[in-house]
Amino acid sequence: MTKSAKADDEPRKGKKKIFAIVALLAVAAAAYFLVLKPKPEADPKPVAGEVVTLEPIQLNLAAGSYLRIAIALQLTAEAEEADGSRALDATIEMFSGRTVAELSDLKQRTKLKEELTDEIEELYHGEVMDLYITEFVTQ
Repeated sequence: MTKSAKADDEPRKGKKKIFAIVALLAVAAAAYFLVLKPKPEADPKPVAGEVVTLEPIQLNLAAGSYLRIAIALQLTAEAEEADGSRALDATIEMFSGRTVAELSDLKQRTKLKEELTDEIEELYHGEVMDLYITEFVTQ
């Protein structure tokens, strides 16, 4: 090889080294962000407070049947005493007009309870963390 050919190879080798270093730094940065970066802390679960038991209510179901239902609200520790009227209203709205057959199905009843729990948690702006059905009688 001539001297001029060697001189042309040296800048190419220098560019390759720079490219390799930049690529290595990019891989190291990606590894840091994907693997080593500390994870943000999850929101702490609310601490359970008192349980407020509400009086049982009777509802009209479809075909002249009745439902007697009582619920209890699990409040968070930060919650002040909750007024149960909003929870009772949501319960009446959720269960009124349903059939006895629909409420006798365990899967359907569980689904309704989950929907009611979500609605009540929303109504009380996080002061209620769970709902318990303490009485459930159909006739």
